[in-house]
Amino acid sequence: MSTPVSFRKMNGLGNEIMVVDLRGRAEAFTPATAQAVGRRGATHFDQMMVLHNPQTAGTEAYVRIYNVDGSEVEACGNGMRCVGWVVAEETGRKALTFETRAGILEARVTDARRISVDMGPPRFGWRDIPLARPFDDTRAIDLPVEQAEGPALQSPSVVNVGNPHAVFWVKDIGAYDLARIGPELETHPLFPERANISLAHVVSRGSIMVRTWERGAGLTKACGSAACAAAVCAARKGLTERHVTVTLPGGPLDIEWRADDHIWMTGPVELEHEGVLDAVEMA
Repeated sequence: MSTPVSFRKMNGLGNEIMVVDLRGRAEAFTPATAQAVGRRGATHFDQMMVLHNPQTAGTEAYVRIYNVDGSEVEACGNGMRCVGWVVAEETGRKALTFETRAGILEARVTDARRISVDMGPPRFGWRDIPLARPFDDTRAIDLPVEQAEGPALQSPSVVNVGNPHAVFWVKDIGAYDLARIGPELETHPLFPERANISLAHVVSRGSIMVRTWERGAGLTKACGSAACAAAVCAARKGLTERHVTVTLPGGPLDIEWRADDHIWMTGPVELEHEGVLDAVEMA
C-alpha cells in the first residue's frame, strides 16, 4: 500500500482478529498480502476484517473477511463482534449495520465489551450449504469417519450460517484428534467450497460444548459461526431449546435462534493492541 494503514488487534474468546479500516481509500488486500500479514508474529490473525466503503445505503461499511491462509470468506461471528465494537467506539452508536458476502448483518452493543450480532437465518438445503450431491435430510448425512483408535465419527448435521459447517455429535469432544481429522474433512469432496468441521457434545437442553477446525484457519480457541451452527442443528434435531449457551475452548457464547429464523450471537470482545502496517509490510 502507498501509505501506512493502522490496525487493531483484537480477540473474541481468544479467536485472533485483526480489524483494518480502508474506508475512504482505494486500496484492497490481495489474498497473498493477507496471507503474508497473517503469518507474521506481530500481526498474526485467525481472521482479518477489512472495512471498505459501504456499497448499500444505510450501512457502515462493506466488510471483507480473510482467513490466515489468504482465502476470503463470507462470515465470521467473532470478527463481526470486534468490528461492531470498533465502529461503536468511533460513532457512539449502539446499533450498527454492515454488509458482508453473507448479506446485511446488524450489530448491537449490550455493554462496554459485549456485542450481539445478527448472523441471519440458517440454510439447510443441500444446494445452499453446499454439498456435492443431494441429501433429503441434512440433520444427519452419510459421512462416516473411521479412526485407528477410539470411536468412529458419523452422521454429521450440516448447515450454512453464512459459511458451510458440518457438526459431529459426540460424547467427548476431547476424544478425537481434530488437528488430524479436521483438514481431511474440510477438503472432503462432499464439500465443494470446503467446510468448517465441529465436534459437539450436548450437555443439557440449554448447553452445548464445541471444538472446531475452521476452514482456512485451523484450530482456534473460538469460532462464532460454529457455535451458531451447533446451536441451530441441535435445536433442529430436538436435542436442545432454541436459546443455548455454547462453550468453546475460549469461553461461552450466548446463541438464540429466534422465531423470525435469525440467529443472534452475543459474546465479549477484547482490544489487545494497535499498530501500523507500513508499505514494506504490505508489499
